[in-house]
Amino acid sequence: MKKNLLLVTLTVVTLLTSCSKNYSESISSKNYFPSWNNCEALTALQTYVEDVTNPQSSNFIPVEDRIVTSDMDGTFVGELYPSYFEYLMLEYRGLDDPSYKDKAPEDVRQAAQAIRDFVRTGKKLPAHFDMIHARAAAKAYAGMTIAEFDAYVKAYGEKLANGFKGMTYGKSFYQPMLEVFDYLKSKGFTIYVVSGSDRFICRSLVESIGIAPNRVIGMDVKLVSSKQGEEPGVDYTMEKNENLIRTDSLLIKNLKTNKVLQISQEIGKVPVLTFGNSGGDVAMHNYCLSNKKYRTAVFQLIADDDARDHANREKAIALGQKWRDAGYHVISMRDDFKTIYGQGVQKVDFVY
Repeated sequence: MKKNLLLVTLTVVTLLTSCSKNYSESISSKNYFPSWNNCEALTALQTYVEDVTNPQSSNFIPVEDRIVTSDMDGTFVGELYPSYFEYLMLEYRGLDDPSYKDKAPEDVRQAAQAIRDFVRTGKKLPAHFDMIHARAAAKAYAGMTIAEFDAYVKAYGEKLANGFKGMTYGKSFYQPMLEVFDYLKSKGFTIYVVSGSDRFICRSLVESIGIAPNRVIGMDVKLVSSKQGEEPGVDYTMEKNENLIRTDSLLIKNLKTNKVLQISQEIGKVPVLTFGNSGGDVAMHNYCLSNKKYRTAVFQLIADDDARDHANREKAIALGQKWRDAGYHVISMRDDFKTIYGQGVQKVDFVY
């Protein structure tokens, strides 16, 4: 009886060990990057990740500290159709939305018109337009509940993306970057979206790719409870049947060093890996590289593909050299991506 029991036990252990080994081998050999060409940036990423997740490496990073921060617009969501999602949504809100355009405040209409002039005629945006837009956007959606705003964003996201066939604004993800996120998640990294766009716009957009709302940092407006009125929150007790309402008060535009401040306040850890595409991400990258505890890596995308996207290749190449000189890894959308938006998406002329 004891001999039979021992035989059964050994058989079970052997099977479990074999299954574990086979599973491990299948995971390690999985092709996470079908939308990528063999390239320097991808090699650098995989080399970095395999090193810092190897328990035998002197650069090993525990799972709880594998923090990734990624910009959104132009980093894993399109922004060349022909401008940012949130800019185009404000243009629609202030100039075309039949439920709002006739009662839009003058500064909201002016900001919306500036965006329209920029995307249609190339007229330069006013100086410091990021802040002009942020204040106008705060006003444009004031009074909406969180649920109403989420529905508004998703409804706008269903519109066909200008300049493309087969793609909506809400599904304008860079397929290769989604593969990077899947790879990083499989290696125990936690990904935070850190964007200059409205936090609740970002939450609405990334919900479909499995990024939780508490992993999103962005521009913020002040919220109040629906019956709170002018009473300070510290003095008011919210009732059970109330909703949270957006106000017209801008709290923060999450760009440049503000990204670093928000990462510190909301995450409480210095990232070890960052992704971005513009000067607005440089402070975040430098914060990552300042991490004295762990090996770090920084990646910047350049929009240098003028065949499959509405890009300024000459400008992108110059930026690519600038980012390399800064010590960042550069991802070329033209050279490194087999596809940008996935199969079935085609670049076409803009229509107005």
